Amino acid sequence: MSKKFIITLFSVLFSLGLQAQVERYMDSLRVCKAKIDSLQTALNQAKGNNIGDGRYYRLFSPVAYYPEIAGRMIDGTWDGLTTDLQQSIDSTLMYTYMHHPEYVKTTIRRLHKSAKDGEGAPTAPVHRKVEVVKEVPHEHEDVIPMDEPVEFKVFRPNFWTFSGDYSLQFMQNHLSDNWYKSGEDNLSAVGNAVLKLNYNNKQKVKFENTLEMKVGVQTSESDTIHTFKTTSDLLRYTGKLGLQATKKWYYTFQLIATTQFLRGYKSNDTFVYSDFMSPLEVNASIGMDYTIDAYKSKLTGSIHMAPIANNFKHVDRLALSTQYGLAEGKHNMDNWGSQITVNMTWKPSDTFKWVTRLYAYTTYKSTVVEWENTFTMTFNKYISANLFLYPRFDDSVERMDRHSYWQFKEYISLGFSYSM
Repeated sequence: MSKKFIITLFSVLFSLGLQAQVERYMDSLRVCKAKIDSLQTALNQAKGNNIGDGRYYRLFSPVAYYPEIAGRMIDGTWDGLTTDLQQSIDSTLMYTYMHHPEYVKTTIRRLHKSAKDGEGAPTAPVHRKVEVVKEVPHEHEDVIPMDEPVEFKVFRPNFWTFSGDYSLQFMQNHLSDNWYKSGEDNLSAVGNAVLKLNYNNKQKVKFENTLEMKVGVQTSESDTIHTFKTTSDLLRYTGKLGLQATKKWYYTFQLIATTQFLRGYKSNDTFVYSDFMSPLEVNASIGMDYTIDAYKSKLTGSIHMAPIANNFKHVDRLALSTQYGLAEGKHNMDNWGSQITVNMTWKPSDTFKWVTRLYAYTTYKSTVVEWENTFTMTFNKYISANLFLYPRFDDSVERMDRHSYWQFKEYISLGFSYSM
């Protein structure tokens, strides 16, 4: 085979290959031009009709894979699209899938999942189109005539709250006849009830009412005169009317009235040391209240500070006048001074509670300070134990021999309790 023949053969083959490559390149240009022309035509039509077609977002948003596009190509329904615009968009996306898969960032399934989970939710208000439907005929059985009267019920908010704490505690002491430290048998009981009726309109006005009732009795073998004697006796009402000044401060008028239920005796003594309305103390004051709510409402209460206060004292039994600071033979006495009252409840757990009340009144000549403390240990819903500590200072009365103006009272009890 001559060299000329071989060169001629290679030249022909090279020409044919080059021609095929050129034809394939020209075919690609024609396909690209057809796609561009189709998109441009559809775009011009949309612009001419002032239509904002939402299908264009597929071309300008991050490229996503739509399975239905590949499905139409596989099952032969590629030409069954309803519009040229849809066919052009799908063709462009299919070309991207085939030749530039690196541009595909997500899938339509992931987009739907993100929308369901609330990712990328729009923050701007969404305006929905309201559709008008045809009027339903009146003869339709489900239609309710509009001329029939409709009953409305308006429920006014209830700003009143009621709560109560009740307890009945017992204590028994027994000693044998030969007990080395001597002593005597005794049995005692203490009943206590605290009722609260409060009004708060959550705006400006607050009206709180507290009624405390406590009676304790004791029997002892050494007392041959009395079957029982009182160990605790209290009847006290506290009312506060407040007008809100700030979030926790109130302008407040406070009224405290205190007396007892029963006669008070000492062992083997017939003299009456206290009785109902003997004494009766009424303290009225004007000041400011501070509301306490701390440690996630485990510590609650209020502090009342009154620069102006009037204390009225009444003794029904004249024999007790001097014992309670009144002039001899006088039933009534009142004076002016300043007063502070602190009421707090600390409940760090469901089994322990500390309720304290500090009351102080001074006329700048005499002072009365009372500090009541009740520690409650709860064993279950109905069984509890109480420790009561009550120091008191009063220099408005005559001091007893070999005693100071300080007084103290304490008891421990176990029994039943109930709260509502």
